[in-house]
Amino acid sequence: MYYSAMLNIKGKKTVVVGGGKVAERKIKALLDACADITVVSPDLSDHLLRMHQEKKISWKQKTFEKDDVNGAFLVIAATNEREVNEQVYQSCEAHQLINVVDAPEKSNIIMPATFKRGDLIISVSTSGKVPGLARKLKNNLAEQFDEHFADYVEFLKEGRKRVLEEINDPEQKRIVLHQLLDKSFLEASNEERHKQLEMLLNANRSSE
Repeated sequence: MYYSAMLNIKGKKTVVVGGGKVAERKIKALLDACADITVVSPDLSDHLLRMHQEKKISWKQKTFEKDDVNGAFLVIAATNEREVNEQVYQSCEAHQLINVVDAPEKSNIIMPATFKRGDLIISVSTSGKVPGLARKLKNNLAEQFDEHFADYVEFLKEGRKRVLEEINDPEQKRIVLHQLLDKSFLEASNEERHKQLEMLLNANRSSE
């Protein structure tokens, strides 16, 4: 059984074993999370090689050895060779997070299919059983939650802060925060959202 959580891996040592397309997909997500990434592989895909040349990732140009995972917070075994992935798994300590791309039953962490809209992050998982379904559902949701949501979430973050700071009555805070989630705010322009927010704040200030 898995427990859903969000990991802050900014600056954390992360080792990815493998330099192909699967590793590439994993590394793109890790870069978004600002991880400190070292790739262990004799070769890299063209895209990963560019990342290395741009100093976005470190590269150990070699076959995997047990010591390569020393001190790593997160380890991802992403080669196309089951024997190598098994060796990576066996090399990890009990306290390390390990994801084996072709053996979810050996992983103590799995990566769901994820997309972002600003600070909004939506993830879908089948507990590693049917990755294709997770990706399909993610793509369907990505169409529903378009780029418009990035601005809306940013507005809600700002609006929540102002409501908590500027309205004293706890019940009124709850009511106004709920109103900000109304569909009318989602569909409004950013300028109109802020106008409606000011009206709500002014109305509730005057009633205190």
